Amino acid sequence: MSDLDLDEELRPSGRERMNRARGLRSGTLRWAWATLTSMRTALLLLLLLGVAAIPGSLLPQRPTNPFGVAQYLLDNPATGPWLDRLGFFNVFGSAWFAAIYLLLFVSLIGCIIPRCRAYYEALRAEPGALPRRLSRFPDHAGGTTAAGAADVLDGAERHLLAAGYRVRREPAGLSAEKGYAREAGNLVFHLSLILVLVGLAWGSLFGYRGTAIVVEGQAFSNTLTQYDEFSAGIGFRPEHLPAFTVALDAFEVRFELGPVQRGAARMFRADVTVTRPGQTPRQQVLEVNAPLSVDGTDVHLLGHGYAPVVTIRDGNGDVAYAGPVVFLPTDGNFTSSGVIKAPDARPERLAFEGIFLPSAVIDDQGMRSVFPDAWNPQLLVNAWSGPPKQETGAPENIYVLDRTGLTQLLRPDGQPVRASLEPGATYDLPDGRGSITFDGLRRWTKLRSRPPLAAGSCWPACCWRSPGCRCR
Repeated sequence: MSDLDLDEELRPSGRERMNRARGLRSGTLRWAWATLTSMRTALLLLLLLGVAAIPGSLLPQRPTNPFGVAQYLLDNPATGPWLDRLGFFNVFGSAWFAAIYLLLFVSLIGCIIPRCRAYYEALRAEPGALPRRLSRFPDHAGGTTAAGAADVLDGAERHLLAAGYRVRREPAGLSAEKGYAREAGNLVFHLSLILVLVGLAWGSLFGYRGTAIVVEGQAFSNTLTQYDEFSAGIGFRPEHLPAFTVALDAFEVRFELGPVQRGAARMFRADVTVTRPGQTPRQQVLEVNAPLSVDGTDVHLLGHGYAPVVTIRDGNGDVAYAGPVVFLPTDGNFTSSGVIKAPDARPERLAFEGIFLPSAVIDDQGMRSVFPDAWNPQLLVNAWSGPPKQETGAPENIYVLDRTGLTQLLRPDGQPVRASLEPGATYDLPDGRGSITFDGLRRWTKLRSRPPLAAGSCWPACCWRSPGCRCR
């Protein structure tokens, strides 16, 4: 027989190579599963999840604070875009956070379920049998007694049972065990953690969260078109939104007046009227950390600000716009910025960029606000005009002025038109283009609606709160 024939005999066949590959794959999978479901891996993933959540508390998050994200991107043009690409402005909705979350979930389930099974079997099993020779144990003792064997065993059994031992009695003696409560507490803790993770996952899949800005004297209805921002899981359906309306009757704010923490917020209180179909409207109070609960939906108070009330007249003398305009605060003294648009003004459309100062003063730093309350409100605006623009229906950012087709109005000396208005004051635009009047001031609040407990296509909390709940 030649060497070639020997090599062919020793060479594994195709079936053998396939079986070896299967064994390698199955061995690798078993090792990977054992590593993932170990308690050490679960603890490391839990620590990693906590570390991954840190950027979510340090950086503004787009679902809850989109204006803060926009301002951060403007203030940090070098690092901001990179952080945005990596998902640091939506940490809890990013793919990498979801990956850690799911790995932790699988690891905990794979670790806890076998331990629960083993614990259940240990609870059902009796204590171990009596050892044949006690002298082999490091701690043992012996002695004699005048009592009978039955009396000794009866007394020992009563003592061990009173001490919380599980007892196994045999004709030759007793064996006893205890310590099961410690393992039970450990398992209950980890099972509770799994339930919390399940609840968070369920809420992210079937829950929703929406925010809307409501000005005093106006109302908000719980429909998709009324939300300024809205996010929901893949299992959410718009028809699951309960029908109700929240009208903001008044908003009261108090700030610290003393020398310590001057200007710090001390109270936010919103007086609202809640209306539901077929029911009598009722007045309620909405405060921070005290949300309203309406048909299984929680309505939270997130923020507030000022909405100057203005009237804009065009070059024909007609009212082109009248009402409150939401201005967004930019500092702790509620210096606020906003845009006022009058696209229907004729013969030219008008627009204004404004700064609102609640407590305006003029000092060596210029004109600025020195307190968040409205002690000396001033509205500073510049003006733009342009030919009428054809309506396309495309959405626009109400807080940013698109200057396409607009020209800034200038004074006769060539300087831009700038007006400082106090409540009740009117400024006439040059060349008869119209006027702007600062009529007064209102406050706005930012409301957030979300189900307190998302449970699929319905929420259990509403089943006992509302007879018309869709869960029934």
